[in-house]
Amino acid sequence: MPRPESPAADVASGLRILVVDDEKNIRSTLTVCLEGLGAQATAVGTSEAALAAVGRQPYDLALVDLALGTESGLDLLPKLLGEEANLAIVLITAYGTIETAVEAMRRGAWDYLPKPFTPAQIRHLVEKFKTQRHLTARVAELERRLAEEVPDVEISSRSTAMHAVLDTAARVAVTDAPVLITGENGTGKSILARAIHRQSPRATAPFVVTNCPTLSEELLASELFGHAKGAFTGAIRDQAGRVEVAEGGTLFLDEIGEIPPALQSKLLRFLQEKDFERVGETRTRHGDVRILAATNRDLEADVKAGRFREDLFYRLNVVEVRMPPLRERREDILPLARAFLSSFTRATRPMAPEISPAAALALEQHDWPGNVRELRNTIERIAILWPTSVVEPEALPTRVPRAAQRRPTVGGDFTVDEIEREHILSVLERVPKVEDASALLGIDASTLWRKRKKYEGT
Repeated sequence: MPRPESPAADVASGLRILVVDDEKNIRSTLTVCLEGLGAQATAVGTSEAALAAVGRQPYDLALVDLALGTESGLDLLPKLLGEEANLAIVLITAYGTIETAVEAMRRGAWDYLPKPFTPAQIRHLVEKFKTQRHLTARVAELERRLAEEVPDVEISSRSTAMHAVLDTAARVAVTDAPVLITGENGTGKSILARAIHRQSPRATAPFVVTNCPTLSEELLASELFGHAKGAFTGAIRDQAGRVEVAEGGTLFLDEIGEIPPALQSKLLRFLQEKDFERVGETRTRHGDVRILAATNRDLEADVKAGRFREDLFYRLNVVEVRMPPLRERREDILPLARAFLSSFTRATRPMAPEISPAAALALEQHDWPGNVRELRNTIERIAILWPTSVVEPEALPTRVPRAAQRRPTVGGDFTVDEIEREHILSVLERVPKVEDASALLGIDASTLWRKRKKYEGT
């Protein structure tokens, strides 16, 4: 009769875990412990055997001893990651020091575990790994769904001004220089920040966003740098901050102009030295993170007024990119509107509605004080409420006034029928007698009478 499984047996269910240790009893103990948690465990005693095992099948997690006979587990880390880039590696050793831990992380280790350890610690390690893997997969799925449902159409452009912005962004993306993105609310500063990250060597690492105005000084410090248990009311456990979450990637500080003065010095230190401490902790940590920042404020004026540190401003402002408002890139309004309309109606209609010439003109002539964000929200409202296949001016909210109709002109973007209609009605306004107008136009009076009746009814 098979043994009944303990409640812990599903903790590591489905995980393939590799144990690399030159001590047979450690390999046996870890194998029993991991299999008791439900994992499929493989134990080997040398670097060569570990590389061979990874070459035969993929593993989720590897527990690697620092001392492998005459070899070092630190040297094995990059070799294992070269074979399996998604492998999470935990370095285990009886000779734990901060320096060893830092070096292990630098070489690609996911975590660090000192000997002696207990089965409870192994279980906690596996649970932490599964939680992180689940969160990583969830974030990737949400990003994929977001890209499908609302693509970043804002970053494409026909505007000369935006072409200059995108060119600068592409040039700076391949560096690690801080970038300050300025512009009005709703111009797409966060979209540009994501684009810079995606074009950078850090593209496969996290892109993490912190919205500076939404938190108090204490909570923002905790949000950025993390906190120790008991650092403040509600701090019931140690918590990593956004800097640690973004390790190897990009940290985007939205509305940086709102950051409290006392926190500005800590941010400056991190920008200069990459060092920080969690709130309530004295241990200095190091973070490999690129900083992008955005603001709708005039930071130079804030510096002169003493509201923003001058040294921080210049450290953030290595490269400044100004996002032009939508009224300065009107040639982008219709392409953006059509892209949004297609995106918002994809799941509910067989075809995206068309935008009538009159509605298109109204969209183009509106100043859009809320910029791309306002346009996006307007089109989403239309996609939900407008019932027909052609969007007319009546579909637009009252804040978007109907535009004065452009009169057709020869050589403009008009059909021959539109040009003819405009010409005939203009002549009839100037020449009151139909017979005189028909002679001037070179058509007989009965034809002119029919055309006038047709045109005046439209």
